Amino acid sequence: MSDAQATSNGAPTAEAEIMPLMSHLKELRKRLSWAFIALTVATAISFLFAKQVLVILVAPMGDTLPQALKPTESIGNYMKVALICGVTLAMPVIVYQIGRFVTPAMTKHERRYLWLLVPGATLCFVTGVAFAYFVMLPTAIPFLQGFMSDIILQQWAIGEYLSFVTSLLFWIGVAFELPLFVFFLAKLGIVNAQMLSKNRKYAVLIIAVLAAVITPTVDPLNMLLVMGPLIILYEIGILLAKIA
Repeated sequence: MSDAQATSNGAPTAEAEIMPLMSHLKELRKRLSWAFIALTVATAISFLFAKQVLVILVAPMGDTLPQALKPTESIGNYMKVALICGVTLAMPVIVYQIGRFVTPAMTKHERRYLWLLVPGATLCFVTGVAFAYFVMLPTAIPFLQGFMSDIILQQWAIGEYLSFVTSLLFWIGVAFELPLFVFFLAKLGIVNAQMLSKNRKYAVLIIAVLAAVITPTVDPLNMLLVMGPLIILYEIGILLAKIA
């Protein structure tokens, strides 16, 4: 009997170890392919309304318009907005493909929660983006525009402005996924409500650090605007962990 075959004591063979690995790699390639196709189609569709989205993104600046400092900067940022919209539209499909890839490691009971993951993750992300746009930006942009405006002329480049706004919207959207993330960790038995409650003070400290990093300005008001919802989301996570 060769080394690649099963041993007499029942130890796993080399072939038995290689085949599952190849199967996982094929499955990963399949899921990545579907995610890429969804992203490509969503981005192509987004080119049709990218200008309208760009108008919405620059609206917090009021009557001040951002500047294009390079001949191709307007085109580049138009494509950037289309790509961001494409990622947002394709997010449910991407999340679903990630879920399908990890389902073989789950029990049949745990796989049922995959159907809650896609709409739940999408709803939490959209809620976070809406909070950042309608609550945080209207306070952050005027503060930044007025800071030392008596000696500094505030003329922002469109590329820098879009990077600033989209980063804020994205990370606040991701932060709003916290309760859902905690719920699934509790379902998998990795965390529980008692553990989360016991370490609440450390969580608040971590949230304060994250708020300082995410907050676009240095004033405490905007930092509290980030900290408050994150602390509430953490408490919601504890409640969901109890349910789980």
